[in-house]
Amino acid sequence: MRRIGLVSGLVVFGGALGLSWWTHGSGVVRDDPSRHISIPQALTVPLTVQVAHNGTDVWFRYRWPAPNAGIFHDMLRFDGTAWQVRGGAAPGSNPDGLHEDRVSMMLDDGSVPEFGRYGGYFAIGDRLAGFTVEASGREIAAHPELGRRLGLDEATKYLPATRSNAQDWSSVVPEAEQRRLQAAGYFLDLWHWRAARSNPMGVADDQFITAGRLSDAGRGAYATNWDGANRRPQLMFDPARAGRTALRWDDVVQGRVGQDDVNALRPDLSAPFDPSLAWQEGDTLPRRILRAPQASRADIAVAGRARWADGFWDVTLRRRMDTGQPQEDKILRDGGVYQAAFAIHRQATGGRWHYVSLPFSVGLGREADIVATRFEGEAPGWQQPANAVTLFYPGQVNWPLIISERHPGADRVRAGVPVRFRHSEDQLAHYGVEMEFREAIRHQWLLTLAAGVALIAAFGFALTSTIGRGRSA
Repeated sequence: MRRIGLVSGLVVFGGALGLSWWTHGSGVVRDDPSRHISIPQALTVPLTVQVAHNGTDVWFRYRWPAPNAGIFHDMLRFDGTAWQVRGGAAPGSNPDGLHEDRVSMMLDDGSVPEFGRYGGYFAIGDRLAGFTVEASGREIAAHPELGRRLGLDEATKYLPATRSNAQDWSSVVPEAEQRRLQAAGYFLDLWHWRAARSNPMGVADDQFITAGRLSDAGRGAYATNWDGANRRPQLMFDPARAGRTALRWDDVVQGRVGQDDVNALRPDLSAPFDPSLAWQEGDTLPRRILRAPQASRADIAVAGRARWADGFWDVTLRRRMDTGQPQEDKILRDGGVYQAAFAIHRQATGGRWHYVSLPFSVGLGREADIVATRFEGEAPGWQQPANAVTLFYPGQVNWPLIISERHPGADRVRAGVPVRFRHSEDQLAHYGVEMEFREAIRHQWLLTLAAGVALIAAFGFALTSTIGRGRSA
């Protein structure tokens, strides 16, 4: 009897332990749109970067894998009776596959030293758009600084010193203090290439980050195509120049419209919308009107053609090293060392569902992680090797969390230890996922702990009982 009891106890204990091990790490990580959670299948993506300059202009060349060319953003589709907006932002990928591919780069000259150590984490504040707990568009629009003065309509990236309380997105410092910080260089330059909203015009959007994500002075490359008063588009394709008045919905969502086809409402292809035409169900028009940007917002041009082919995007951007706008752009000089962090959107994702990099130093004739090649002439030859960058899914990790007691490494952050010293991109991607499921993982861990304690207690009881019966016998 004693042997039977002992064997039975071991079998039960071993089976339960094996079951716990087999289920470890599964069961809690699942998409939950109601909480704005959508985890990409690939947590890391490669990117290559090359940089060159001729003393006047600087070129950044990017290449990354993308399973398809995301050349459409939101669209207007005629359903037979009315025009409807399709392709809006959603957790993860848009269901219709409509959200443009993008590459962006934040750039600094050392005026924001934390950026060189922590990269984009430093610009992710409290309750940003897309987080499970986010500030609403109504709250942002009603805010006297963010909504009413700066014109923001969602919670965007911002730098910590623009808030009096790092844990509170709404504690924006007075306008005079914001201007003082910006004049001192406390902002991040943002280069923002968009496959639908800027690429057809041969430009990238020129923006910067300070109290929010703001645009350089001047006109941007796109505007809305929606005529709200009449609830219909403002423009359509010009049949005389584009050979059609609209696209077909099935062609758009099934990828049958390519980069070399008519696909964007550029000034040379568009005409005023004609409501008297016999519009058919499935007729589709871009929700964005493209136009030539102006002033400082037009500083960044696409060099050559940005192309998607064979599963990869190749994008090269060109800008004057000194744009003459030192409070909106980081001025680059031969011999300088700068900090950059990169990001891409692909597979119809928007908002925070992107891949980001750790910060890299960029040297113009100086030793750095990425060294810009100096050349003479109008276009670089790109003979230098490409620099490999690993992009990762960052999850819902923000700066208030990183500097809080919830982060075991907060003391090292306060001491200025760079993130790369402690973490790899692969680790950060997994930490990002863990943070999205922090409560679920904690709950699962408590259940496992309770089950383990119960198993040990049961085994001890069975063993004690068996020994006791053996001695009695």
